[in-house]
Amino acid sequence: MTASSTDETDGEQAAAASPHVGAGMLDEDMGPSSAMAHLYRGEIHRMKLWRERLDRTTNWAVIVIAALITWAFSSPDNPHYIILVGIATLTVFLVIESRRYRGYDIWRTRVRTIQENVWAYGLDPASGVEDEDWRASLGEDYRTPTLKITAEEAIAHRLRRVYLPLFAVLLVAWLIRITAFSTESWISSAAIGMIPGSAIIGVVAVFYGTALVVACRPRTWHAKGELRAEELRKKRK
Repeated sequence: MTASSTDETDGEQAAAASPHVGAGMLDEDMGPSSAMAHLYRGEIHRMKLWRERLDRTTNWAVIVIAALITWAFSSPDNPHYIILVGIATLTVFLVIESRRYRGYDIWRTRVRTIQENVWAYGLDPASGVEDEDWRASLGEDYRTPTLKITAEEAIAHRLRRVYLPLFAVLLVAWLIRITAFSTESWISSAAIGMIPGSAIIGVVAVFYGTALVVACRPRTWHAKGELRAEELRKKRK
């Protein structure tokens, strides 16, 4: 058997072993999966850029609330409601970051689709592909990119990962601030001008209750490949 015949036979066997991969994408004559490798590298790069945008938002949120808390406790004469301003500011950062997370999820979804159905299949063909229709789904997404998750789910992800602890820090700081520097009851010291303390406390309680419901309520998560405790436990032996 000639060398060219051997190469043709190997190419036919490779094609037969990879029926779910587009023609030429894993062609040995093109190098090791060159077309798909370049596509995958590009998606990784885009995902990395959006990941960095998320981190910048979080960094600014931490810097701002640290500055506000420091100023609030620097003098007994400084008003306690500056911490409530910090809660409102942190909410703005949360909304901005959730919007960026929805964009990040587009590229993350594509990367996970390729990982599950190309690289995982190439490493272990016996396990098959994760999704038989992945090529059609990925092709449609390239034709018409769409957001994969709702704004509420994006907010829930960011609350769970970053913002619930930050909101908790602000809440504790506010409670200490309205009790440590006043001889009045904490309800009275929570007042802001003509607004009674009970109303302020009620608004804060409703806000935090809503945040907990959004973050913790049972739901079907649509963010693809997001590492959650439930998924990690499934692989634990």
